[in-house]
Amino acid sequence: MSSVADDSRTYDQGGIGSYAAIGDSFTEGVGDPGPGGTFVGWADRFAVLLADRRPEHTFRYANLAVRGRLLDQIVAEQVPRAKELAPDLVSFCAGGNDIIRPGSDPDDVAERFERAVAELTGAVGTVMVTTGFDTRDVPVLRHLRGRIATYTAHVRAIADRYDCPVLDLWSLRSVQDRRAWDPDRLHLSPEGHTRVALRAAQVLGLEVSADPDLPWPPPPVRGTLEVRRDDILWAREYLGPWIGRRLRGESSGDHVEAKRPDLLPL
Repeated sequence: MSSVADDSRTYDQGGIGSYAAIGDSFTEGVGDPGPGGTFVGWADRFAVLLADRRPEHTFRYANLAVRGRLLDQIVAEQVPRAKELAPDLVSFCAGGNDIIRPGSDPDDVAERFERAVAELTGAVGTVMVTTGFDTRDVPVLRHLRGRIATYTAHVRAIADRYDCPVLDLWSLRSVQDRRAWDPDRLHLSPEGHTRVALRAAQVLGLEVSADPDLPWPPPPVRGTLEVRRDDILWAREYLGPWIGRRLRGESSGDHVEAKRPDLLPL
């Protein structure tokens, strides 16, 4: 199993009896479809891993994340609810949608993120923060790699200042593989979400059944024309509409509500 010594911590696992997840589409679980048009996602999968350490029906979980939300919207809508619920653990992943907007300043986003972390750490048990992904192999986001890296460095520094565990997605090599991503290439696939959930469990010192960084099997050999055809179809179906929404200032989560707004038994 891969070493996670830098970020792993040992917690009283029986002491984590409640968990709330706040964030955007990544934490909502987009790309990991569930029953009835819902999404599962890494946070739901991570909650199950936490619940398995508790007596039956004694663990409570809320997923407050909403796709498309910017940092200030998450702070305004989700942070107060998380404080009100006062769970033992909160995962806080925000700022990604801000960073990919034209002209955004990662230093400014980080300052606002830190204020929210300070607010949360004074009201809940433990706040686990999440870094950005390394986007070197993500076509639409590759040119933003430097900006994302800067924000990730800020998140790590903030975590140090507030003693927060860090779910480090930048170092999770397994999600560099295309198979870890949804066909839209902007959200994780079910397997990608599963690997993030396992990594989150490791960060809290939990034993997991599989290594989240386990190498993928060799990919099937594909011809140049097949790859190019897939790229053209992807650009037409996903990239074009995504750029259009960004230029119009639209959000894919304008009319979406949190899928699990209360701490309910799991």
